[in-house]
Amino acid sequence: MKLFLLIIGSFLLGSIPCGVLVARLKGIDLKQAGSGNIGATNVLRTAGKWPALLTLAGDIMKGAIPVALGKYLLNDLTMEGIIGLSAIMGHNFSVFLRFRGGKGVATSIGMLLIYSPYVAMVTILIWLSVIFVTRYSSLGSIVSFGLLPLSLFLLDYTKEKLIISFMITALLMIRHADNIKRLIQGREPKIGKRA
Repeated sequence: MKLFLLIIGSFLLGSIPCGVLVARLKGIDLKQAGSGNIGATNVLRTAGKWPALLTLAGDIMKGAIPVALGKYLLNDLTMEGIIGLSAIMGHNFSVFLRFRGGKGVATSIGMLLIYSPYVAMVTILIWLSVIFVTRYSSLGSIVSFGLLPLSLFLLDYTKEKLIISFMITALLMIRHADNIKRLIQGREPKIGKRA
């Protein structure tokens, strides 16, 4: 029962559309602005730096809080991973947005910060490095999370964590399918380009 409640609670917390709420404070309908995505990158393009940072912090917390609770209450790597995946799924398929949502990058990072802190740091470093060099937020996400299972295998290996890392990567790649197509076609917008 405890696990069931944590999974449901995690999904509902993950479903809170931080970007939509923050953008609404500035009079912007995020689902109709820019790329239509609810994440921090689209908030940056449409509402500016501080709303984007607030969105990023909120989305990270949505992944971190449930896993921290799971670690405290259950202390089971598989269950903690499932709870974190539930938060990511909530963000990606929000009950408050008719099961539409974002791509799950910041929420995945929040989950990893509790689940595997060293791997989270490496993932963030790769993410920021790729963005700094290319100015493509999506490419930073694709590369850093594409390397997530390898990073985890090298730095914090357990069978349970490795399986969860593959599931995180799969979720993120599925959600970035359109970005991958646009990157190949040269049509993906760079960071700093206003909507």
